[in-house]
Amino acid sequence: MSAVSFALFGTLVDADLPNDPAKAVGDELRDRGVDVPDDWANAYRETHVDAPAGAEVPLPAHVSRALASRGVDAPGNAARRAVVAAFDPAVRTHDGAEDAVARARDTGPVGLLANCAVPELVGRVLVRSALSRDDFDAVVTSVACGWRKPDRRAFERVADALGIDPVDLTHVGCDGAVVDAGGRCLDAADGFPPDRIP
Repeated sequence: MSAVSFALFGTLVDADLPNDPAKAVGDELRDRGVDVPDDWANAYRETHVDAPAGAEVPLPAHVSRALASRGVDAPGNAARRAVVAAFDPAVRTHDGAEDAVARARDTGPVGLLANCAVPELVGRVLVRSALSRDDFDAVVTSVACGWRKPDRRAFERVADALGIDPVDLTHVGCDGAVVDAGGRCLDAADGFPPDRIP
């Protein structure tokens, strides 16, 4: 059995994400009573979590550590709530995306594999798009599985969620590293030609 997975951002949808994430998160932290340090932009850009190569660091954890590096405590779940609020985008579904997912479903299981360090964002994007969670047999995000594309372990996670071997996975997106896991890559930069999906 073969299966198809799709990248989300830039492949199926465009999302209006913050141009300056540090500022957006900082503003939301202040709204929640957090004393944001004067050099917050620098703190945000620094590495605060010593993660293995290819691992995803959840953005709330990064933000909490960035604040702590400046001696600031974010009470309760303020960091998570600030991050979720800062990434609240308008969404546009790419032309042909719905048909491409439907065609893929005609041949086998379909997954979504999204790089995303922000909790809840992928679900919110799907709700605001012309697609839905029900269009996919599995939705795997880097923040949930712990690995970012192009790390092969991200592709292995979505293959496992779809009940297949990675060699039987075709990934639609710009992530050629699926080949490292034994699968096949289709670049959707020029749209979704019917003879190439899946």
